[in-house]
Amino acid sequence: MYFFAVLVLLGTELRTVSSVKSSVTCTETTMTVAIERASYPGLLVGHLQLLKPADTRCSFQSNSTHIYAVVPLSNCGTEIQEDENNLIFKNEITSVDNTNEVITRKCEVKVQFQCQYPKRGKVKQTFSAHRENVTVLEKGFGRFTYEFEFYPDSQYRNVISARSYPLECQLRSRMFMQIKATTTLSNTELFVESCSAAPYDNPNSMPTYPIIDRGCDKDSTVKRHPSPTKRHFRFSMEAFKFIGLHDQVYISCSVMMCEMEADNTRCSQGCINSGRLGRHVRSEAVTQTSRHLVSQGPLRLKRSAEGAESPVMNPNLNLNLVFIAGCLLAAVGMICAVVMYKTKVSEVKYQPLNAFESVPAA
Repeated sequence: MYFFAVLVLLGTELRTVSSVKSSVTCTETTMTVAIERASYPGLLVGHLQLLKPADTRCSFQSNSTHIYAVVPLSNCGTEIQEDENNLIFKNEITSVDNTNEVITRKCEVKVQFQCQYPKRGKVKQTFSAHRENVTVLEKGFGRFTYEFEFYPDSQYRNVISARSYPLECQLRSRMFMQIKATTTLSNTELFVESCSAAPYDNPNSMPTYPIIDRGCDKDSTVKRHPSPTKRHFRFSMEAFKFIGLHDQVYISCSVMMCEMEADNTRCSQGCINSGRLGRHVRSEAVTQTSRHLVSQGPLRLKRSAEGAESPVMNPNLNLNLVFIAGCLLAAVGMICAVVMYKTKVSEVKYQPLNAFESVPAA
């Protein structure tokens, strides 16, 4: 399934406290955000990052007047939200001390931007909700790619096409998923530390529902299926929906890569329940990567066909309804007739005859 949007779309510019001047241009597949160098002298391209900085497609370019980034709608941590009439794609640029570190002590620049696409209107371009693969580059592991896909059954032979998104499923039907890591290193393994569901493509949004946590299955319907290699993770669970007005579900997972059979890695620790803390041993050798977020969706429940089939499946019920409706109409008609009769009778007034109009006695 595809989303449709008009090519000329709304771009939103939000300035930070440091008055950084920025603008965003929306196209059918990307958001191009530009920051004016003159509004923030000394700003370095190497100290800027998007929501998913590890993705190799999330890079910045510059010229003499601007620093800019072309951000794909389906990568670089871009989040998807929706309301009744629009699809909203969001991301943000922040400055850090060093893009190789996971923390920073200062945040000089924070530019949030978004593109808004109407769900209805003149058809000019199309959008697929399917989330693309995530490619990362890490020390000791080189370049590798995460792929998160849904499959129609437990055979895991044919991946569900990207054209089928948003995926439609029936309540309590089993959803089959696979996360795969592609790398040139053979002595590596994939570890899925956590998975959660949310109504939006943002695991920090509310509400969220835990599926796997600390390597342990949290949802009672989760099943793990045999995988061909250590770099595959296959699992399934029963479909559900969030209570309320939310009509879609995204699945997000925190994953990482480890050196196979290495001691004291997060992969070797496996499931860590709340009563047992994992041991973290520092080593100069690089035996595991940092955690990366992969997501896929949305999933939507099929509209129930019960209401459409009930006239065929329950003919006696329909006949009873017709009989009851007929009786009610007849009763209403009788009541109306009685009321009209009494009204006409009440309008006739009886008065005694005058003397000259009296009939003489026989």
